[in-house]
Amino acid sequence: MLRRLRPLSEAECYARCYGGASGEVRVVALEPRRPRNRARLSGEQVRRLFEERLDSREAA
Repeated sequence: MLRRLRPLSEAECYARCYGGASGEVRVVALEPRRPRNRARLSGEQVRRLFEERLDSREAA
């Protein structure tokens, strides 16, 4: 069994597993996402319309 002389730090473990930093990788800042299209109906309106459809099915 191999005994370590001292515990490894997190940075040392990372360097052993993934290698050191290189100039090939660059961190870039992304533009903020554009807002998605807003829903035309609110959740409450959708619920009410759904209930109306269910009620009309029961009546028929």
